[in-house]
Amino acid sequence: MKRLIALAVGILVFAFIAGGTVAYAQGTFKIPFKFEAGGKKLPSGEYWVAQNGDGQLTLRQESTGKEFQIPFVKRLAQPTPPVEAPQLVFDMVGNFEPSYTEYMTDYVLAEVWLVGEEGFLVHTTKGAHQHKTIKGQIAKK
Repeated sequence: MKRLIALAVGILVFAFIAGGTVAYAQGTFKIPFKFEAGGKKLPSGEYWVAQNGDGQLTLRQESTGKEFQIPFVKRLAQPTPPVEAPQLVFDMVGNFEPSYTEYMTDYVLAEVWLVGEEGFLVHTTKGAHQHKTIKGQIAKK
């Protein structure tokens, strides 16, 4: 009887520890333009974003299932009032490449804001730029 109780307690402890993974805030976004994140050029489309616990963010392209690990520079204090919906902030930078006759706009992921979390600074653009914010939906965990 004692062995049965000890076994049951052991199973419960194991289940509690195994099920005790940290849940991070997540968001889904429809990004209508090509952009750069963490040095990777990515197409427009729907993306899922979450912190992965390794000091990085995971960015998953929903149409292909490809995942990209994006390092962040630092955490940003939650604004007052706190964000109510996930947000991605892009730096819009003018660019004359690939030809010097056509003006292009490059979008670089700069900040990630997830509900209930501090923000993530992903990139800092020096020089002239504007911000473009894309609001998303809270993803189911």
